[in-house]
Amino acid sequence: MKVDFNPFAGAKMPDMKPAGGKKPRMGRTAAIVAAVAVVAVLGFNSVYSINEQENAVVTTLGSPQAVTTPGLHFKIPFIQQVRRVDMTIKGLGIGYVPGTAESIPDESLMITSDYNFVNVDFFVEYRVTDPVKFLYSSQQPEMILKTLAQSYIRDTIGMYPVDEIITTGKSQIQSEIKEKIMARMEAEDVGVQLVNITIQDAEPPTAEVLTAFKEVETAKQGKETAVNNANKYRSEQLPAAEAQADQIVQQAEGERQARINEASGQVARFESMYAEYMQYPLITKQRMYYEAMEELLPGMKVVIQSEDGETLNMFNMDAAQG
Repeated sequence: MKVDFNPFAGAKMPDMKPAGGKKPRMGRTAAIVAAVAVVAVLGFNSVYSINEQENAVVTTLGSPQAVTTPGLHFKIPFIQQVRRVDMTIKGLGIGYVPGTAESIPDESLMITSDYNFVNVDFFVEYRVTDPVKFLYSSQQPEMILKTLAQSYIRDTIGMYPVDEIITTGKSQIQSEIKEKIMARMEAEDVGVQLVNITIQDAEPPTAEVLTAFKEVETAKQGKETAVNNANKYRSEQLPAAEAQADQIVQQAEGERQARINEASGQVARFESMYAEYMQYPLITKQRMYYEAMEELLPGMKVVIQSEDGETLNMFNMDAAQG
């Protein structure tokens, strides 16, 4: 007798088929997450901001346009590209490293008009004036500025003697270099403008020469001091001398006028006497004689001597008149 043994006989077998609603629900969730991610990426790439010290250049399919208004702006994602440009004044050193003050001899060593060598360091200040031209007119506009500055610096330094470069000619040299660079940068039109250029340091390449030039500078300062003192003394003494000269001129003029008046009076008296003489010559002669004696005899001593030379009498005319 054959018996069929089935352990699962009479038991209900579980349904092994997947639930019909779970798979579509998971697909919808993934789609929503992907959509949110896309929207987030698009939203993130749709806005940009620029601050007060920046400009932006928005490029749309290769066509750039400057945006100068600070704040939040919108752009088309993946179609428009944004590049920010710093518009503040920046600086670069020529002949040295601004941060560390390390010397760069290849840039600072120059030759002067009197065939001397000198180390001159410059600091160049510049700013971007056109962000579009700054980004797209040339590959390295700042390097163009530095190269032109080095060229004009060497050209100008070569026109001055070494003592003027180190002492009194710095302001003139800076002004000439600035004018040349500004004119050339305007012609290049790369969106960069020179603001200022200054000489940071200028000295001979050796210590002995530097000492000699310091002595020259000291001598020049001594000369200026002496000239200033002389001018001060002149300004103090000149008014007194002018006043004294005016006084002398006035005294001379007064004496001149007095003598003219005296001569005029004498002429008038002579003419009056001559007119009287023409009328009464004898009487006039006698009167003139008596008047002359009245002027000459007072105070005279009269000595009377005999024929043999002995003094007979001596008396004073004033006493005799008395």
